[in-house]
Amino acid sequence: MSISLSSCWCSQRHDDGYEMLREMVDLGFEYVELSHGIRLSLVPGILKAFDVGWAKASSIHNFCPLPPGVTRPAPNVFQPSGPSKVEMSMWMRHSLNTLQFANRIAAKRVVVHSGSTWFFWGNPTLKFQQYEEGLEEKEHLGDDAQFVKLRDRALKRMNGPARKGMVRVQDSIKALIPAAREMGVILGLENREGFTELPLDKGWNAYLDGVGDVPEARYWHDAGHAQIKHQLGLLDHLPHLESLHQRLTGWHLHDVSKGGKDHQTIGSGVIDWDGVKKFFKPDQAFVLELSPKLTQEQVLESNRVVEGLLADQGIEP
Repeated sequence: MSISLSSCWCSQRHDDGYEMLREMVDLGFEYVELSHGIRLSLVPGILKAFDVGWAKASSIHNFCPLPPGVTRPAPNVFQPSGPSKVEMSMWMRHSLNTLQFANRIAAKRVVVHSGSTWFFWGNPTLKFQQYEEGLEEKEHLGDDAQFVKLRDRALKRMNGPARKGMVRVQDSIKALIPAAREMGVILGLENREGFTELPLDKGWNAYLDGVGDVPEARYWHDAGHAQIKHQLGLLDHLPHLESLHQRLTGWHLHDVSKGGKDHQTIGSGVIDWDGVKKFFKPDQAFVLELSPKLTQEQVLESNRVVEGLLADQGIEP
């Protein structure tokens, strides 16, 4: 077990995958996660580094590499949740490509998004989202009566379309599981920060039950996303972890500022790390998913904090 660094921190400033990995490994990271910003032009250098043997992957993030013609991070360019059979077919095609790439570089986990709620007539959550985005302080949103009113109204209108979307998502994940099993890869189904993204936060155990509760499909916890949802009053972070920790295969670790900005230096924000660390286990993947705006020293500080949290749980990084 080793803490790894996500390539989201540096992939956009590199044109050579070999040099991208060299920067990450030279910082002291034995393992990396190849995130959803890996352009096709980076692949030759990445494969060279893995073939030589000095780069190792804890995980990769669907879609990796990006589909042809896509040059920016785009994990939701195709989704498994909408009614379009063409889009679902493209999601499956490029998800299979990601699994094959994981197998090629011996990565044992693939992080997967589960799509979003699709609305036939407009989006009934826009008023709520516009109101929330206009707020500067996001620590005590439960005290804002207008916020709560708009949030609860949007949730009520979203429930029906979300249930229909989840049927399509579960079918898509179940169709992907045989390939994951064949390649020895775990699908890490990631919690999301977007209000309309699936599954809705109280539906995680039902989601995993619906895809069969198999070892190839497990929960992937993004601590920053959960904190954002916590501040919106959509989940209670630590009880959420408690309900899912037996199914947890990996983590995206980053902090969230008081203003709700994620991918920040760990320890600089509002996440209750003393509570979160209680759910760390040696068989999980720990990935620093940090903003490209952070300095090398901030990356190393985040790593030091996580090493301390792991040590507190008797886990040697």
